Amino acid sequence: MNIEKIAKDVFEIEAKEIKDLSTLLTDDFEKAINAVLNTSGKFIISGMGKSGLIGKKIAATLASTGTPSFFLHPGEAYHGDLGMIEKDDIVLLISNSGETDEVLKLIPFLKVQGNTTISMSGNPSSTLAQNTNYHLNVAVKHEACPLQLAPTSSTTATLVMGDAIAVALMKLRDFKDENFAKFHPGGSLGRRLLTKIENVMKKDHLPIISEDTDVKGIIHKITDGKCGLVVIVEDNNIHGVITDGDIRRVMESQEENFFNLSAKDIMGKNPKVIHKDEKLVIASEIMGENKINSLLVIDDNKNLVGIVQMYDLGL
Repeated sequence: MNIEKIAKDVFEIEAKEIKDLSTLLTDDFEKAINAVLNTSGKFIISGMGKSGLIGKKIAATLASTGTPSFFLHPGEAYHGDLGMIEKDDIVLLISNSGETDEVLKLIPFLKVQGNTTISMSGNPSSTLAQNTNYHLNVAVKHEACPLQLAPTSSTTATLVMGDAIAVALMKLRDFKDENFAKFHPGGSLGRRLLTKIENVMKKDHLPIISEDTDVKGIIHKITDGKCGLVVIVEDNNIHGVITDGDIRRVMESQEENFFNLSAKDIMGKNPKVIHKDEKLVIASEIMGENKINSLLVIDDNKNLVGIVQMYDLGL
């Protein structure tokens, strides 16, 4: 038995079913999206079994991309948690067959309360589809399961439809990476977008020299500063910067005269700077655009207050 072929067959079966989803879209998708956009309530997701597991992921994606959402287990809802659903909330009910008893039991309450309902199933003629405001068809012709029993292609299709909902809402709300970071402050994206330069920069014992510093002094300061560079400052003004790479290049090009040079002969003028209140993402962009790994950090008076390097960004 070729195990690799089994895996490839699963990929091909599920990929085809996902591709065919686009042919099943109706104007109910657009209507459902507009309903969610226009509500002042939450977007609640509910489903049993595997559909419930997919529903939890959909709710998590929505919540992290600007749509207040949570998952509600239909069994627990029927035994007391229906109070979590307010009249302005929109409820998405998921059932591949469209006949799941625990899910159908929620419909009378939702109708009486006046909630807008969306269903996601593989059967447009099902009880669930016929008793909700909008229906999203996630029918598949073939499960990847060889017995056609275990939900495989069908759960993947449901997940993809959920992603389509989330992405549509993100784009219509003009949801940006800064917004995403607010819900992910502990991750690398949150750190990059929310943390200020002054929170990570090196600010003590900065490697500062004058224009008249000789080569030996420059090398000692680069070594002691542990930043791979020195900054030339005169009267609180930044005049230039010298990196260890600059030293090596000048040593090769001016070998005979090397030790007669001073900082003003070697320094690069107009070094790249960044304000201490800028976010890490801005530093990352400047470094990337200029193919450098260090930036001088300045304050409102353009005085040198620190140095930030690529590894400080934690990206």
